[in-house]
Amino acid sequence: MDIVTKRIDLGGVDQLKLFGMHDANLRLLRREFNVKIVARGEEIVIEGPEQDVERLGSIIEDLLVSAKRGIFIGEADVRYALSMASENGKQLASFHENRLEYHDLRKVIRAKTHGQQEYVKAMRAYDIVFAIGPAGTGKTYLAMAQAVSSLKRRDVDRILLVRPAVEAGESLGFLPGDYTEKVGPYLRPLYDALYEMMPAEKIRKSLEMGIIEVAPLAYMRGRTLNNSFVILDEAQNTTLDQMKMFLTRLGFNSKAVITGDVTQIDLARKEESGLVLIQSVLKRVQGIKFIYLTGQDVVRHRLVQEIIRAFDKYEDEKRKGKS
Repeated sequence: MDIVTKRIDLGGVDQLKLFGMHDANLRLLRREFNVKIVARGEEIVIEGPEQDVERLGSIIEDLLVSAKRGIFIGEADVRYALSMASENGKQLASFHENRLEYHDLRKVIRAKTHGQQEYVKAMRAYDIVFAIGPAGTGKTYLAMAQAVSSLKRRDVDRILLVRPAVEAGESLGFLPGDYTEKVGPYLRPLYDALYEMMPAEKIRKSLEMGIIEVAPLAYMRGRTLNNSFVILDEAQNTTLDQMKMFLTRLGFNSKAVITGDVTQIDLARKEESGLVLIQSVLKRVQGIKFIYLTGQDVVRHRLVQEIIRAFDKYEDEKRKGKS
């Protein structure tokens, strides 16, 4: 095994942006590769097996381009660069150069992966978008960002946030309060995302005036939604009839984003999920876009990606055992 040394000039970059707090990014890279990495002054020295050194050197150079643009490189960026280098060779620097952002919200919100980038592009280009993928891929969060941004630009007059009130292992009947109070917990994730993007007082006034409405899916029946941005969240828990009812509510100058995870269906008969069946029903309809996010697009704790992979492997082995 040939041991080689590679030196990378940092070119005066802010090393905090590249290495992270307390050199966290360097420590992560050391754990991932069988090489020695040392930062000396204005350069990084990598020593180890030639293949590992070349691969790691390419990743660091990619991260360096982003850091020189003033982007703070976090652990998620490093892990994403590692996964891109191993799976499809896309460059993080190129992604950062063309990344899509929302600057008109309470805080700047960015598409953090290529899958999320395609998702944001789809929401801007299509009137109906389906986002299907595992937990933590930003399906609901980015849809909310697009909705609030559209409202602030006055592209729409109101936002409707909708969820099916499906029992996930617990009975609604045993929860205290009336129906509205019972379904409140199901809608809480939508409120949580909303409060990150708008001041609380503005949200309160918007809710009072009907500019923002958060409601169970059943409340959509019989309505026509004009000049609206509508998000149907947790759509894997709809039936096909409910999905048809929701989609046919859409009126003039309106957009709909439907999000869900087909691996987390809480219906009694999982094969009846509207989100699963609608993919075949609408696959040839022009003007509708399906976006499929994967474990690579997860932007939560690093272990979430590992959990998703483990479950995918388990389900795959279970299917093979049945065949």
